[in-house]
Amino acid sequence: MRVLGLDYGSVTVGVAVSDALGITAQPLMTIRREQENKLRRTLAKIQEIAAEYEVETIVLGFPKNMDNTLGERCQKTLAFRDMLERRIGLPVVLWDERLTTWAADQDLEFMGVPKKDRKKVIDQIAAMTILQEYMDSNRREDGQDHTDVG
Repeated sequence: MRVLGLDYGSVTVGVAVSDALGITAQPLMTIRREQENKLRRTLAKIQEIAAEYEVETIVLGFPKNMDNTLGERCQKTLAFRDMLERRIGLPVVLWDERLTTWAADQDLEFMGVPKKDRKKVIDQIAAMTILQEYMDSNRREDGQDHTDVG
């Protein structure tokens, strides 16, 4: 069962995909568009990726404010979720993405990636983080988390 992770932004969508067992997430690509409201090609590309990887579920980052309120970006994300569900016909799960882009930037800095090069992959890494957190949470809820060896 593959799962697709998306980090939806104003002009980019970071994309990550799980392995076939739904255990690990890998960054895949960043989809760019010239204008925020031009989504037809973005949706078509996501549909193509979902079909290619035989995705069963899409996890979409939900950008709540730090105080847990829903701002303008959340409203745009909800509208994007509705478009995804209508176009692709797969369930779309919203996942709290607070600090994922910041964490991705920190990880890339730690790995020594120059700041100018981080922009190329940061959305993919954020999507990977969103997806990995979702899958880890599901494993813990199912009682399948075997990471505690102590």
